[in-house]
Amino acid sequence: MRNLNLIATASAVLVLATAQPLAHGQEDDEPPRRETKRAETLSKAVYEDLTEAQEAIDAEPQDLATATRIVNNLLSDDITDFERGNVLNFKGFLEYTRGNNVAAIRAYEEMIQIESLEPGTVQGTIYTIAQLYAQEENYPKTIEYLNRWFETAKNPAPDAYILLAQSYAQLEQYRQMIQPIDSAIAEAKERGQSPKEEWFNLKYYACYQMEDFNCVRDTLKILIAGWPKKTYWLQLAGIFNELEEERSMLAIYEAAYTDGLLTTESELVTMAQLYLQGEVPFAAARVLESGMESGTISQNAKNYRLLSQAWTLARDDEKAIPALREAAKLSDDGDVGAGLAIAFLNTERYGECIDAGEDAVQKGGLQRPDDVQVTIGMCQYNLDRLTAARRTFNRVASTGSDRNKRLARQWMSVIDSDLTILEDLRQLRRSVEEAKKRNSVPASEEAAP
Repeated sequence: MRNLNLIATASAVLVLATAQPLAHGQEDDEPPRRETKRAETLSKAVYEDLTEAQEAIDAEPQDLATATRIVNNLLSDDITDFERGNVLNFKGFLEYTRGNNVAAIRAYEEMIQIESLEPGTVQGTIYTIAQLYAQEENYPKTIEYLNRWFETAKNPAPDAYILLAQSYAQLEQYRQMIQPIDSAIAEAKERGQSPKEEWFNLKYYACYQMEDFNCVRDTLKILIAGWPKKTYWLQLAGIFNELEEERSMLAIYEAAYTDGLLTTESELVTMAQLYLQGEVPFAAARVLESGMESGTISQNAKNYRLLSQAWTLARDDEKAIPALREAAKLSDDGDVGAGLAIAFLNTERYGECIDAGEDAVQKGGLQRPDDVQVTIGMCQYNLDRLTAARRTFNRVASTGSDRNKRLARQWMSVIDSDLTILEDLRQLRRSVEEAKKRNSVPASEEAAP
């Protein structure tokens, strides 16, 4: 992971009175304190050499070679520990300026070995070393020096804790990240400051990597409260899904939808699917229809099928039929046509039911072809096409599932009964007609004397 921001600061000051580290010690928000020891503790020669080296750095263009030569000469001279500390401090800054962090670290590490240095100076330099190790991506050393610095630091600023957490992140030590992040947040609040969004993102990352989804959920709630971004809403919905909290997931998506945050096809289709899972099919249908009208949701077979499913579950077959028609046109298999046939059956449009069912059978690819045959047979029966209906149910009785075989035999029994009754009625009509003919007298005979 290389995308975490690292904190590194350095101050280009020539220290004459005491060895002052290049980086701020990150304690409170005040500038580093400058000690007030007598200037004569630096010899005039050392003072003048350091001044010349500083002028070389400040020159336009910089003369780093001259500054380096002066510093190296001073370190080879017989100077006091106090002077050596100042020179090493300057050398560390000089190497940092020329982009040689490794050499800067060596200078600072040599500097803090001087026993006579004041504790405050050592502490500030330790923090500087930690920052430089972070820049060099040597995170074990960064952590080592930061923890060493924390041992004596008073009121560490939040950024120091965040640097520690970032270093643990680079080493994939996610559990160790939590405590410094929480400390940074607490310290910021103690100072009357607002914790930063990226701190909570860092905690979210750590919790997610540990698969501590309760921690992720709670962190995302804080992010949404402070920075209500679409990304956080969708991430929280995903976490509710991980936690199998479907109602909460639906509520989050619904809030995001109401706020106009769901703008892509996948987001809107997911919203509709969640409504269906939450047994709110009418709302699902409205989301899909609105998205199709605006052009956000594609008018393809898959989405029309979902729309028809929504209207069907909402018990509105009239609204389901247009969606089923479009889905059936765009589908390569007959399953959608089978659903369309059922919708026509439910709305008593029996002729269209038969056409849709037969078209579905012709397309093929049906999961339950015998179900479609049952639907066709029922529509044929309702149009009084009893013979055709009996042939249809007879096929189901031969090749369908056990349930449909039983159902087909029941329908065949009803149809046979109806056919028997119709045949009896036809026989009765014929008998009546024949009786009328036998009993009828020609009009000419009635008129004879």
